[in-house]
Amino acid sequence: MSRRNYTFTSESVSEGHPDKVCDRISDAVLDAFLNEEPEARVACETFATTDRVVIGGEVGLSDQDKLHDYMGRIDEIARDCIRDIGYEQDKFHHQTVEITNLLHEQSAHIAQGVDASGDKDEGAGDQGIMFGYATTETPALMPAPIQYSHAILRRLAEVRKNKTEPALGPDAKSQLSVTYRDGMPVGISSIVLSTQHLDETLSSDDIRAIVEPYIRETLPEGWLTSETEWHVNPTGKFVIGGPDGDAGLTGRKIIVDTYGGAAPHGGGAFSGKDPTKVDRSAAYAARYLAKNVVAAGMAERCTIQLSYAIGVSRPLSIYADTHGTGQVADAAIEKAVGEVMDLTPRGIREHLQLNKPIYQRTAAYGHFGRDPEADGGFSWERTDLVQALKGAV
Repeated sequence: MSRRNYTFTSESVSEGHPDKVCDRISDAVLDAFLNEEPEARVACETFATTDRVVIGGEVGLSDQDKLHDYMGRIDEIARDCIRDIGYEQDKFHHQTVEITNLLHEQSAHIAQGVDASGDKDEGAGDQGIMFGYATTETPALMPAPIQYSHAILRRLAEVRKNKTEPALGPDAKSQLSVTYRDGMPVGISSIVLSTQHLDETLSSDDIRAIVEPYIRETLPEGWLTSETEWHVNPTGKFVIGGPDGDAGLTGRKIIVDTYGGAAPHGGGAFSGKDPTKVDRSAAYAARYLAKNVVAAGMAERCTIQLSYAIGVSRPLSIYADTHGTGQVADAAIEKAVGEVMDLTPRGIREHLQLNKPIYQRTAAYGHFGRDPEADGGFSWERTDLVQALKGAV
């Protein structure tokens, strides 16, 4: 039986964290190509450091002339991302940063394994395992530590960008240690927040005075008590941030992007990958299925694992674990999820409408636990499979 009383910790990082700057640029490149052609192929990686951004990887359009035209837009796309995030530092400024574009055409050998031809179905873009998870502990059916760590940083980004708190800078990290009683979150034992600030004269106490009201309004009432430990900018000043303070790279925040360590991770990053890459699309599908299982009342917690082989369309395995909270057998859930959704790469893309330019918005504050949007963004957060699942078990 799983533990019912414990403390669990998760962290989040802001859109100005150097790795998140890179995720944002990679997903913006992906969106640009998908906007031109829904079946575009993109595997884009970004590296950022002092005064420099390097973008590499492979891209493909059916019209190669358009591909070469789009290569000329990469510089503008990257600068737009950096400007929107808010970087105007002497050594990392959207106007002056040096951008190197090393993107090239997609490998024909990868394409031949993925593309449909004749009577061969479209195959997965790579081998691998993907996990999805859901839990009743928050309204979004997400683990509380990561959900509220994200929420704090999103709120601080809002007041920074609307100039309510102009002293805050783009780079920040949050970390919450959440106390569980009888399996449900009831409070915060400690909170850690490190945020870049533009005024060099501000002390840690000054920064806490700025951020504390926003943190309190973000967290559930009663979770912060006199016993909660606060660590705000515990090392002191944090003026130089982002890629000038530390190098960034696409795909280095996979736990931040998913469940904060509360559930397994298959190891594949998301950002910069088009949805033929099952690292991304099947992880979204697994979250979608797990969330619908929990929303249907079949379990309080659910983990779904999917596995794939490159060039093979059907998943090699489907695994469900309800962690002892299931109202129906795990094996019945495994059977049901395979019946209510086509889990081939194309089936996932069509069901969740993933061939749209919806990815730049996922690059910070988590890919899961967000509200589904009218244009198809975060479609994997819908709970529209509830009735189908109930009918299949």
